[in-house]
Amino acid sequence: MLNATFLYTTCQVGAEPALKREIAARYPEFRFAYSRPGFLTFKLPADRALKADFRLESIFARAYGFVLGKVTADSIEERAQAVYQLTGEQPYTLMHVWPRDLCTPGHHGYTPGMNEHSVAAREAILAAWPESDPRRGWLTQPPREKPGQLVLDCIVVGPNEWWAGYHFTAGYVSRLPGGLQSLELPPHAVSRAYLKMQEALAWAQFPFEADQQAVEIGCAPGGAAQALMEAGLMVTGIDPAEVDPVVGNDPRFHHVRKRGADVQRREFRKTRWLAADMNVAPQYTLDTVEAIVTHPEVEIRGLLLTLKLLDWDLAQMLPEYLERIRGWGYRDVRARQLQFNRQEICVAALHGGKSRPPRRDDVPARRKRGARK
Repeated sequence: MLNATFLYTTCQVGAEPALKREIAARYPEFRFAYSRPGFLTFKLPADRALKADFRLESIFARAYGFVLGKVTADSIEERAQAVYQLTGEQPYTLMHVWPRDLCTPGHHGYTPGMNEHSVAAREAILAAWPESDPRRGWLTQPPREKPGQLVLDCIVVGPNEWWAGYHFTAGYVSRLPGGLQSLELPPHAVSRAYLKMQEALAWAQFPFEADQQAVEIGCAPGGAAQALMEAGLMVTGIDPAEVDPVVGNDPRFHHVRKRGADVQRREFRKTRWLAADMNVAPQYTLDTVEAIVTHPEVEIRGLLLTLKLLDWDLAQMLPEYLERIRGWGYRDVRARQLQFNRQEICVAALHGGKSRPPRRDDVPARRKRGARK
């Protein structure tokens, strides 16, 4: 395989310092090289080659891969031709083209995802690809549920700046261009939290069964509860604030107008899944959830927790937060800054039983207390 000397990462705009600290702590031999908002590269150690299927353990890197080169030609046709030249003769079977984030999610309605520049870039690369090259047929096919596929990456960093790279597919996230889901807020959704929960559920891949009981702490106005109900769950929403009537009148939803800390623990005896999204410090969220899941009469199989990073310095505490969750008996604990997250992360945790093995592109909690992010 190619002998890459640089690694690229993409992330949310604003998360770059947290990502750099995370890489420096886990991979001190990597050297920060270049950055634009939402895009960073690192020089790899010359004396230790990484395996082609190297897995970057990172919460804040939405996508990553090996760098082929930077392309800055004036015309889109020239840039597309340059990307093709960088591919050499490697057996690519997929192509991902996506833009770096332009601003933080929600800023003036901005949502990370494909835009006209990335669509045009993909079309231009395909147009520059010779019909005689047998790889071209593979690149136009939809992604397949198969690990180990070699993906040609093109990140549109600026109007005249593209970066070409590659990665190998492993799990769900690595099969998405830039780790970005194609989700839109439907007309019936009562809040943006619907998208956050949809993305979290697709990433977590929890083994829900129809009509199981779920609790959401911090449910108002009800967007996330809608996504949970559409996943087949019966939802109890806990929040002193009102929920939208569309949600409140749904027979699958029950509203408890209290704070999570004020609900009697025995009320959670039938709960199998718990979500929490409160606009408080992570410590408060974890205190509230811990009091519930460690109660002797409660058996909650899975958690989806949003931890608000009210200050970016809190990112350095994430290893301790994840370790604390593992201490409650949850073996499969993963964390990721989702596409629809803002200054926050999502934690997915499964409690033993028949939980699936962690996917290779997910981030497990680590026992190494010295690991900082």
